[in-house]
Amino acid sequence: MRSITRSLGLASGAMALTALTALAGTGAADAAPAGTQSLYAPSALVVSVTAGQDAAGGTVLRAVTLVCAPRPGGTHPSPAAACAELKANSGSLDALAAPRPDAACTREWNPVTVTADGVWQGKRMSYTYTFGNPCGLRSSTGVLFGI
Repeated sequence: MRSITRSLGLASGAMALTALTALAGTGAADAAPAGTQSLYAPSALVVSVTAGQDAAGGTVLRAVTLVCAPRPGGTHPSPAAACAELKANSGSLDALAAPRPDAACTREWNPVTVTADGVWQGKRMSYTYTFGNPCGLRSSTGVLFGI
């Protein structure tokens, strides 16, 4: 019993030391002088496609991550193109959800909702748009929601 207690004592001591080291590491980063900024403003989003007219009550069909800084990445199928679209539109997503001029879709009501939540160039972003049907989504001009 004594060896088990001693092992537990050493293990918990090692865990406490690790936690203190981690806290000390973050404390040094937080102690940076006021006014200093990172080289890259954070830009990371979770993009989703949901069946239904509202993202909260619908069924999520697909969801991906998109990271744009310092370089495009994440699970999005075309991260470089999606980041370029976001940058070209200054983070305004309405232009990316607009239908192409040559789009021809039926008017059936089978709603699909897209969302983009996260941070764009250091600012919180939460975007939701509902298409009348999946054809509307497929015929949108941008690749951001083409997941």
